[in-house]
Amino acid sequence: MDYQAGTCDVLVAGSGAGGFAAALTARHLGLDVIMVEKEPLFGGTTAYSAGVIWVPVNSHQKAAGVIDSRQDALAYLAHHVGNRLDRARAEAFLDNAPAMLELFEREGIAAFTLAPGWADYHPAEPGASQGGRSLVPDDYDGKALGPWFAKLRPPIRTMTALGGMMVGRNDLPHVYRMTQSMRSALHVARMVVRHARDRLGHSRGTRLVNGNALVARLAVNAFRRDIPLWLNSPVVELIYSGDRVAAAVVEREGKRQKIDVRRGVVLACGGFPANDELKRRLYAHVAAGKNHFSLAPSGNSGDGLRLARSVGGTLHDEVHQPAAWTPVSLVPQPDGSIIPFPHFFDRGKPGYISVDRRGRRFVNEALSYHVFVPALIEACRGDPQAEAWIVCDHSAIRRFGLGAAGPAPMSVQPFLRSGYIKRGNTVQELAGTCGIDPAGLGRTIEEFNGPARRGEDPKFQRGADAYQRFNGAADHKPNPCVAPLEKPPFYAVRVIPSELGTFAGIRTNASAQVVDGDSRPIPGLYAVGNDAASVMGGTYPAAGVTIGPAMAFGYIAGRQLASLASDNRTT
Repeated sequence: MDYQAGTCDVLVAGSGAGGFAAALTARHLGLDVIMVEKEPLFGGTTAYSAGVIWVPVNSHQKAAGVIDSRQDALAYLAHHVGNRLDRARAEAFLDNAPAMLELFEREGIAAFTLAPGWADYHPAEPGASQGGRSLVPDDYDGKALGPWFAKLRPPIRTMTALGGMMVGRNDLPHVYRMTQSMRSALHVARMVVRHARDRLGHSRGTRLVNGNALVARLAVNAFRRDIPLWLNSPVVELIYSGDRVAAAVVEREGKRQKIDVRRGVVLACGGFPANDELKRRLYAHVAAGKNHFSLAPSGNSGDGLRLARSVGGTLHDEVHQPAAWTPVSLVPQPDGSIIPFPHFFDRGKPGYISVDRRGRRFVNEALSYHVFVPALIEACRGDPQAEAWIVCDHSAIRRFGLGAAGPAPMSVQPFLRSGYIKRGNTVQELAGTCGIDPAGLGRTIEEFNGPARRGEDPKFQRGADAYQRFNGAADHKPNPCVAPLEKPPFYAVRVIPSELGTFAGIRTNASAQVVDGDSRPIPGLYAVGNDAASVMGGTYPAAGVTIGPAMAFGYIAGRQLASLASDNRTT
């Protein structure tokens, strides 16, 4: 076949945080880099995410006097991940993540703020941190992207307000208190005014937060460093020549273009959450015919894995969980479509419980989303569908909202009319509307309310650790995670399993190199982000354990590629 030809040192397939980290590191070290993206929008899963990174022993901790150590972080991973931990990869991550962060912030490539109260997700385990390892990306002005702003993947629509206004983690306390605090009301008012001004010239707000802010800043820095990004340009083939991956074929503008690579190819294509065949094989509830709705971009269909396998790479699926789980509700849209809403925070707030169709609680609702979904699936083992209901009373929904329905003064009526949220004047009426056993739900709420009035949860000990309390309501005493459900009417929203991304993935080593079935590196080929098998062994020990390692191994790959001889006859 005839190809248009091109040459570069490094070709990066994908445009999430891992791909940008690899490209920017390689470029910083003097290499010629091209980035290609399959989709018409850039940003990948990162653009949908909170953008948080988990980096133990980071410079922000040191500046704030937060004590941490590599030894403690490794002990935490060793205990939590257990026999699924690849110690060499874990140590490579712990050794390189702080260096990546220091370089990127020094060069203006990224900017983060310490979250000192954001504890690891299992803070009672050996080596866990009570706060400081997770870092939140700083806000960013999307106008810095110029015409590229229109090509940045927007956040999930249900996670925005007023037609595209982003709401960040640091905004939420003000949103929850905007009817009670003048300071919070002014904070929200400034957000709304900025958004209204933005909408005069843009299709959505340009005040970027979360993963949108992170990936936009990375992209601006890539463009300033003359790194081209080709959209609508999937890698369709890797070419193995001599003793290494020496080229890739990219489909661009209707033509196939062969790109010779002097150093190598980095796969950062986002894993396989949109690959139904692999999900049926690896997701037990999907294999059993149960329902599932993916939260990740629809283009993340396993291209990286397919390419790696074509030159000898393998799938590593010996992980605790094949994906990073989260519960979602399905929000009906005016055009008849459905958009998912991920339930990260409302489950653990005071005044909420989660129940199965029998009306029984099945998990500590304040635990992480990754813990919640397997518990939901287990509770529904004998049921035709995997589903649960988050239930609250009137006081709770007006204070904190429920799913995509925001708190007061925002109206819940549109969500009631669409059927997204169910309401009942009594617990039994709500149960009947949802298809929940009325007697079971009534009994559960009665049993929960007595201890809840004292701030107690004897069944699951909700609010017992720093992580759970961090996601509660700090001003609610005595337990920030527990309050009775007493004030009618009562409300509920249905949630089902979803995933943020995949944890099973391409087998790699501590240098981010793709390896074959005998653990031998495939020269010239690297994988990072959700394309690579989870360094956490399919667990989710803290906020930022997907993007933190994605950027760290992108940094490792970039450094490894820069260290190769120019004729690239080594690995």
